[in-house]
Amino acid sequence: MTGASSANFDLKEEIRDYWSRRSETFDRAFGHHIPEGPEFEAWAAAIRDHLGTEPRRILDLACGTGEITKLLLALGHEVTALDFSEAMLAVARRKHAGRQRLRFRLGDAENTMEPEGAYDAVVCRHLVWTLTEPQKAFADWYRVLKPGGRLLFFDGDWARPTRVGRMASKLIALIDRLGGADPYYDSAMSERHARIMERLPFGGGLRSADLLPFLEQAGFRNIVISSHRPIAAAQRRQADLRNRLRTHLYQRFIICCRK
Repeated sequence: MTGASSANFDLKEEIRDYWSRRSETFDRAFGHHIPEGPEFEAWAAAIRDHLGTEPRRILDLACGTGEITKLLLALGHEVTALDFSEAMLAVARRKHAGRQRLRFRLGDAENTMEPEGAYDAVVCRHLVWTLTEPQKAFADWYRVLKPGGRLLFFDGDWARPTRVGRMASKLIALIDRLGGADPYYDSAMSERHARIMERLPFGGGLRSADLLPFLEQAGFRNIVISSHRPIAAAQRRQADLRNRLRTHLYQRFIICCRK
């Protein structure tokens, strides 16, 4: 194994262990679980807008605890849900026990090992910013899509708060000082997350425009960048003050493109 490959392998193992350790509490953290009601409907609307209403064969990458999986199944799709954390997959399997049109796979989202041209769509949420080799990942996702297939992903710039986000962050800190600290905040895990981000290609921040050259080089066309605001607005309808403020912290976006 070369030095570069070894470094990527070590980083991937660090990422795998980090998410595995968060698996049992992941759904309790705001922004990960998608509750029934306005937020669920907003996510479903975004998926319908980009993928249409016809049932499709979909590869759900880095499925985690199966929240996007839940949406895709509710919309009538056939889903292969892939994650490289056995702990995350264990939670997802419990959540979706007995569901039809669903299979789970332990695998690397950057090198899926899925058959060429097997899927109508590839979908992922909050995965792209964690890619260790983004160009190889996009090439693999292009490979597994059928001609005309679509890549749809939800992501954001998690390193650089927006101007409004910086003000929101100060208000969140004030709430914490007044005794309303986030019960799921773990300082040690937060520091570990920051160390991982320092080593990622997009760890210093990810803007939608940054991805256009990668997508075009992989062969994707008809690239559409959409706003995440309807989902954030729906999240605020069911959130407490701290979490309503958190929806303003970062610039988020939706990208859909075709093979």
